[in-house]
Amino acid sequence: MPIVVNLDVMMAKRKISLNELSERVGITPANLSVLKTGKAKAVRFSTLEALCKELNCQPSDILEYQE
Repeated sequence: MPIVVNLDVMMAKRKISLNELSERVGITPANLSVLKTGKAKAVRFSTLEALCKELNCQPSDILEYQE
């Protein structure tokens, strides 16, 4: 898949755990894990917005296009 999810990188930079981020964003740890591993087929804009707000980043810091 040409879309790469760099959520784990941003979480490491912000020193936040999966469980802590899932609580702050309001999604289950299981769903956040699916997104983090790049196995998600879609992501809601509201989820992306909440992640960016909590991680203080831009969507391009989390999602990247690679050929």
